[in-house]
Amino acid sequence: MSKEIKQQPAQERGLFDKGNYQLMLAGVVLVVIGFLLMLGGGGDDPKRFSPEEVYSFRRITLAPIVILLGLAVEVFAIMRKPKQ
Repeated sequence: MSKEIKQQPAQERGLFDKGNYQLMLAGVVLVVIGFLLMLGGGGDDPKRFSPEEVYSFRRITLAPIVILLGLAVEVFAIMRKPKQ
């Protein structure tokens, strides 16, 4: 008279739940925003170089931080245990 524990097969249950997918989407959005922050800096004249445009705070500091935050959100979303 042993009790059998009924578990749903992995196919029905799925690997992630809705919350995981929402976090993954948020991480992708953060990464895309980070890359968009890096855009620009090109000039019309190839002989003229403007360090203020290329080496700005937005491109050198802010954009990589936003990208790394997006990747951290992605890792968290993947590692987070789905709620039963």
